[in-house]
Amino acid sequence: MKTTISVIKADTGSVGGHNRPSEAMVEKARERVRKGISDGLLLDGRVTFTGDDIALLMTHTKGTDSPDIHKFAWDTFVETTAIAKSEGLYGAGQDLLKNAFSGNVRGMGPGSAEIAFEERTAEPFIVFAGDKCGPGVFNYPLFEGFANPYHNAGLLLAPDMKAGFTFHIMDVNYTEADRVIMLKAPADYYDICTLLRDPNHYVIESVVENATGLTAAVASTARLHNIAGKYVGKDDPVAIVRSQKQFPSTGEILSPWALAHYTLGDNRGSHHVAVMPVKQNSIISFFDGPTIISAAGYCVHEGKLTDAVDLFDQPFWDTIRTKASEKTLDIRAQGFYGPAMAGMDELEYTGVVENLKRLDEKFTLREKK
Repeated sequence: MKTTISVIKADTGSVGGHNRPSEAMVEKARERVRKGISDGLLLDGRVTFTGDDIALLMTHTKGTDSPDIHKFAWDTFVETTAIAKSEGLYGAGQDLLKNAFSGNVRGMGPGSAEIAFEERTAEPFIVFAGDKCGPGVFNYPLFEGFANPYHNAGLLLAPDMKAGFTFHIMDVNYTEADRVIMLKAPADYYDICTLLRDPNHYVIESVVENATGLTAAVASTARLHNIAGKYVGKDDPVAIVRSQKQFPSTGEILSPWALAHYTLGDNRGSHHVAVMPVKQNSIISFFDGPTIISAAGYCVHEGKLTDAVDLFDQPFWDTIRTKASEKTLDIRAQGFYGPAMAGMDELEYTGVVENLKRLDEKFTLREKK
């Protein structure tokens, strides 16, 4: 029997602006998950929030892309939206971009990552959840954690990983279908780098071990502006990463996050800031940001989840949070100039485009003397 882990996350309303969902919303989601377990739809489940997004972690046996699981998540978010509206919260139902469920939440607004596998004797995994960022936020840490021995010492020390990993990379700006490429490390290392240098265009969808074909990591890849046709908020992605044995250790997977790398997100999804690793159930604050990532570690056995370990709730990460704050303040000091703000290809979904069109009509050609 294969166990499926599904993480589906959405912003359906928040208190005080883009800060956090209300207690009533989170409790409604937990109530729904408890009922899903008692009804036999789910084997187990957890509810957390990262910034203003509620995340549903669910285990079951229905495989990936199950209409039953996705409808359960969609209906849960519809109910939390109703609560947000009744409380007068900001952005109620913001990530629910369609009026009716159509079999799968992909392409409807919520972010989703799912993985199905035969459980190992011990099956540890990490759930990453981001807010105020796009799915490209995972490019750097996933590539470094799986392909660079600077972070993944197992590539040098563990025979199980000697064959390396294959990266499935999606062109997220192509909207007609899922346009993907599969590249192997180490053989295609430089080709992978060529694509991942543009995390707003090319995004890691999954990582597969070369020796066994086992899927090691999956990440959500939907971009909200490709669904709505306008800027409606950042994509706020999720990822599931298996760890230990033939996969990198939990510490090796976490190691790249110590860079506090720059990403596009933050206020109105239009500014470059440093990624801040945060504790579970952290809020959004400075400049409607900064971009935050939470990491919860679990083991799963026969579909049942252990207690979560908050992987960024350890004194080391306090230093990284300070580092992320300092890097963010450094680039924020540039305001809207140069690389501090998104390039025009990303700003085309905002009001800047209308301003440019209006100003363009006022330009004149100066006559040559």
